Order: sequence, then C-alpha cells, then structure tokens
Amino acid sequence: MALDYRKCAQEIVANIGGRENVAQAAHCATRLRLVIKDNGKINKAALENVDGVKGMFENNGQLQLIIGTGTVNKVYDEFLSVTGMSAATKDDVKAAAAAQQPAWKRALKSVGDVFVPILPAIVASGLMMGVVEALGKVWPSFAETDWYGFLDMVANTAFAFLPVIVAVSAARVFGGNVFLAAVIGLMMVHTGLLNGWNVGSEEAINSFFGITSGKIPTWNLFGNWQIGSYTVGSIARHGYQGHVIPVMIAVFFMSKLEKWLHKHVPEMIDLFVVPITTVFVTALFTFVVIGPIFAGLENYVLQGAKWLVQFGPGAMLMGALYPLTVVMGLHHMYNVIEAGMLSSVGLNTWMPIASAANFAQFGACLAVGIKCRNAKLKTVAIPSSMSAALGITEPAIFGVNFRFMKPFICGMVGGAAGALFGAITKIGATAYGVTGIPGYLTIDNAGLYTILLLISGGVAFGLTMFTWKEETPADTSVTAAANAAGGAAKAVETAAGAAKSAATAEAAGFEQKTVIKSSGGEIGQPTPGKVIPYTEIPDPTFAAGTLGEGIGVEPTEGVVYAPYDGEISSVADSKHAIGITGENDQELLIHVGVDTVEMNGDGFNTLVAEGDQVKKGQKLMEFDIAKIKAAGHPDTVVVLLTNSDDYEDVTIG
Repeated sequence: MALDYRKCAQEIVANIGGRENVAQAAHCATRLRLVIKDNGKINKAALENVDGVKGMFENNGQLQLIIGTGTVNKVYDEFLSVTGMSAATKDDVKAAAAAQQPAWKRALKSVGDVFVPILPAIVASGLMMGVVEALGKVWPSFAETDWYGFLDMVANTAFAFLPVIVAVSAARVFGGNVFLAAVIGLMMVHTGLLNGWNVGSEEAINSFFGITSGKIPTWNLFGNWQIGSYTVGSIARHGYQGHVIPVMIAVFFMSKLEKWLHKHVPEMIDLFVVPITTVFVTALFTFVVIGPIFAGLENYVLQGAKWLVQFGPGAMLMGALYPLTVVMGLHHMYNVIEAGMLSSVGLNTWMPIASAANFAQFGACLAVGIKCRNAKLKTVAIPSSMSAALGITEPAIFGVNFRFMKPFICGMVGGAAGALFGAITKIGATAYGVTGIPGYLTIDNAGLYTILLLISGGVAFGLTMFTWKEETPADTSVTAAANAAGGAAKAVETAAGAAKSAATAEAAGFEQKTVIKSSGGEIGQPTPGKVIPYTEIPDPTFAAGTLGEGIGVEPTEGVVYAPYDGEISSVADSKHAIGITGENDQELLIHVGVDTVEMNGDGFNTLVAEGDQVKKGQKLMEFDIAKIKAAGHPDTVVVLLTNSDDYEDVTIG
C-alpha cells in the first residue's frame, strides 16, 4: 500500500508539538531535518511508530527523521503545506539550531570562532616575544645588537597589529567584507595615532605630539558641543594596539551595517555607496562611541588598581581581575602604575600581582593541554601555556582558557591566591615589563617569588584538572539504533573500563584498512573480520541504505576500535551501538549485531562515554560473539556513515 504522504506529515507535526514548536525545517536525500524549540514537547515513541518514519536521531541540535530516498521530498512538501512554513536549506537548519543556544553560549562561540583561526600567529609571536625578552635580560649586551632589534620586530608584529588580524577573522565569522574589516583594523593602529600602549605616559604623549601638557589631543568633529562634561564627537588621537573587544564590536557593527546597505541600496550604485558608507559610519562609531567607552574603562581600572594594590584583599581582587583586563586590552596601562612605584619607592610591588595572574593562566592552560584528548586542542594548549609561563598570556587566554571559560575562571582563582601571597610577603621587582619566569631577572626575593608562582599556577592547574571537562558540540541520540546513555551506572562502568580503553588496534596487531572514503575523510575498519557491502547486511533497513551507506563486518574478534579521530556522540543504553562524530561533520554509527538491542547489554562492554575524544585505533567496545549467536541474532557489525548523502563522492571498500 502506498504511503499517505500528507497523513505522515500531519502525524509528524502532531508529535513534535505542532507548528509553533518548529524553528526550521529542511530535508536531505533520506531525512527530514527539524530544529525544535522545546524538545520536551516531542513524543518520540509515537514518532517512531508513524507510518513512513523508519528511524530518528538527534544531532547538533537537529531532530532528524529517517524517511528514505524518493519519499522524504514528498513528505517534506506535505510538511510545508501542513505547517505553512517555507522551504529551507540544510545550512538554514544548522544556523537555526545554533541560534537555539543561549545568548551567552553564542557569544562565547563567536569569540572562539574569531580566535581559533588566528591562534598560530599569536602562539608563535607569544613564544618568540617571551624568548627574546628573556635573552635581552640575561645578556644586556644582546639587547643592543641588530639581531635583537630584528627578532623583537618579528616577535611583536602580530601583537602590534593584532586589531587587524582580529578584524579579518571577525569579518569571516560575522559575514562582513574582510577587506573593509582590515581597513577598520588598520585605522585602529594607524601610525598617525599615538600607540595605544603609551596613552598613560606623559613623556610619550609630549614627544609624539610635540606638546608639553602631557594630555592626548582630540579631534572635535562637531566643535565644542557638550553634554555635561562630554564633548560630542570628540576623538582622542590614540590607537588601540593590544585591544581585542573594541575591534570585534566594530567589525560586528560593520558587518550588520554592510548587509543592511546591500539590501536597501540599488544595485546600480551598490559598489560605490556601500563600501564608503560602511567604512565611514563604522569608523565614526568606533572612534566616537567605542573609543570613549574603553578610554573611560582604562581610567577606572588604573585608579582602582592603584588604590587596591595597597591592601591584601585588594591585591587578591586585582590578581583575579587582571586576566579580564587582558581580554579588554587594558593591561598595558599597568606600566604606568609600575613606573610610578619605581619612581616613588624604588620597588615595583605590582609586578608580583601581574605575575601571579599570568602564571595562573599558564597553569589552567597547561591542565587543559594535559587533560584534553583532542589532538588539535592539545597542540594549541601546550605551546600557549609555555608562552604564558614566559609572561605572554594572550595565546593561552584567547586560544584556550577564555574560549572554554571554566579554565579562565580557575586561572582567576589561582591569580587571586598568588597575588595575596605576594601582598603579604611584600616582594617586588626593580623593573617592569616582565612577568612569569623572566620575572626572576628583576624580583628582589627569588625564593618567595618561586612560592608565589607555585601557588598561583598550582591552584589554577589543580582546579582546572578537577572541574574542567572537554565540551561537546551537542549530545546525539540514535533511536531505532542507539539511544543516549548516561547515569551513574554508566559512569562507574566507564571508569572501570578506562584501563582497557588504552588498548589499541596497533597493539593488537590489527591493521585498520580504509573501508569508506569521501570528501569528509577516510574511515578505517573498526573490527577484525570479513568486510561485506552494506547491501548484504542481514537487515532490510540497513541493507537499503536508509540509515546511510557503509559496510558490514563479519567479526572474527569481539572488539571495536575507533575508525578515525573523533568524539563519541552516543552510546546505547543496551551497549550494542556507538555513534562517533569526526572531522568535516562525519556522523558514523557502529552497530554490533542485528536486533541486539533485545539483549539489553548482555555480552557487551563499552569502554567510552558520550563526549569522550577518541583517537583512531583506540578500543571502544568489547562484545561476546558466542552470546550474540546463542541469542539467535546475526553478529554482523554494521558500520554506516549516517550522513553519507551530505557527500557526493562516497566510495565503499
């Protein structure tokens, strides 16, 4: 009997909470992809029994209903008719799923998306800056050489022009023109403006502008029109070297403005009107609005820091807050405090506070690098932590700690603890500009300084190791094949099997030959045995490719190894199935046996949990072939790329 497409669509709508509970809907070759506003309104049991729905699972914020090739498009048309919605693409659905996240998560994700691509530049520069500064302190004569000048220029370039790099990356994230964004970034470090790191130095101000007042001149675009003490349209003539948040806000504004203009400006004059209007209005907004706000913040931070640092609790507070001022790009202003201390009392007691804060970020970042399983994150976190140990914390903060937030907070706690110790012991430095390990060259008591570093770095490291866990993009549950696992019993079992999970395919002498290839990457054979086409799997749903293309394996050993580097997205309650998400959004299902869900976990032992990061060849599961056969089930291990229709070049074998 032919499927009633409209009835199928109506029943789907009824069991997902109605039209008002759907944010977006699209389809691919086999699945209806839905973004649901409130998952609590979904009747999953009823959905699985809807005639035409062959299975369902959740992935990356999407509810995906498996309907089948040639059928899903007809059900989708009826779905649109029933709901009154308009057609959408898979990208629209992905965007809608991301929009369902809380605002603070979206904001943090945006920060991460901006900084992840530029990490190589700031990590390399941070490490080199630390090394060059240390060499100049150890061998003062080297600081006078041409080599030092050259290396210092190379090391400082990324930070001197950081707003430009951030602007380009932010434009990619916010959808703006990268070249217009680069212009905005260049404006913020223009050579006609006083370097942002010198705004607190009267000597630098006088020298740059040829004045004697020690006050930065302004451009008053609208004359002396004042509102209270504020002169409307007044621009302080200094740059924003080292600043991050201002340029991100500026490019976000620029991107929104540019898109709006493209929609409203006639096409025949778009090329001329949109760029010049975008750049001019953004520049005005950046220097008139953002500039004064952050200049005010700088003044408040400086005055507050000068007062607080005199007391133990105040020092503790500044040790905690110091990383936040790095995020805002205000930390270079502290040199004014340090210079003032040296000129008045000959001892810089601010340096231990800053050093405690920086070394705490080192400890937190190092903990992430040691604890994480993701290879890419590890290669960023370890070098970034080394840079922070040398006093250059931007790579650690922006690349790792602030991106995940919990390590950043742990670093703040460690910084507070170390700063309190520094205030109590009254240690100080005879110069300024260096912290962390290079700080030994200027500190007045190396022994106490060592304790300070151990306290700040150790507290942050320990707290991060204890509280931080690698985050997952989204939990995935595969119903009709694998259901989301969890609970205390699962946690205990995972801990018990942790040692076993260290076993690898290589150690067992099993060569993981590539069995599936696509533009998404290569997938290795997960279990020893004879490989068969998915069409020969003894189950009509698997064999029809309804859940995606792949292979079957007739196992010779009861073990499953990770077929690629990725993240465990689901583990079935009955332990017989595991989902793995890999690079380029590959979604793989490893299902041991056919109808083995009926065994309720007997004969299966999973060695990983949802959210775990795994490496290719890592042991994921053990299963008893004899028990599967005794229960009357085929023991074929099903390996399916469930989103194979997302790739045009999937090849099997």
